[in-house]
Amino acid sequence: MLAAIGSGERTFTNVARAAGGIVATSLQRALELLTGKRIVATELPVSLCPSKDRRYRVADPYLRFRLHLLGPSMEEIERGRGDLALARIRENWTSWRGRAVEPLVREALARILPDDRLPAAPAVGGYWTRTNDVEIDIVGADRAPIAKELLFVGSIKWLERSAFDRHDLAALYRHRAALTDEPVPVVAVSGGASTAGGLTPPTVPTTC
Repeated sequence: MLAAIGSGERTFTNVARAAGGIVATSLQRALELLTGKRIVATELPVSLCPSKDRRYRVADPYLRFRLHLLGPSMEEIERGRGDLALARIRENWTSWRGRAVEPLVREALARILPDDRLPAAPAVGGYWTRTNDVEIDIVGADRAPIAKELLFVGSIKWLERSAFDRHDLAALYRHRAALTDEPVPVVAVSGGASTAGGLTPPTVPTTC
């Protein structure tokens, strides 16, 4: 089960399927044990509306790396073909790192704010829908998971050779409009430069 979560499965149903069809009661007990020991982190989307779309991740980034990138390659490494494992790590490194850095960025924002651009946020999380048609990397709010007030939203793009651009900004505005009709500030956290210029954000009324 831990290997299933470490490999990238994040929902209860997908974890159960990847773990070999483990029954729901057994999976629930195991998840409660692992979250209690802080090995697995459980998250809910931060929004003004209640949600049951809980997701799971391995809390320690080094353990996630071991489970996701090293674990499937252990047989190759043991027979002296570490070159194959290294090639696979290089191929998947960018996508793995992009997901791994998200909780670190949220924790950093919670620690360094407020500043001259963004207010302090007692809760910094993310937002997603069950179908992932709307996904926001950063949501700052007065509390979580059901907020009374949203303070800012943001996007994380941790790529050295690809800047946060106008298309990324437009997508962030669209997703913000699906979350709230208030013009809360937007923030971009990027491993490279930003080429996003000013855009007029769309307004889409939201309902719980």
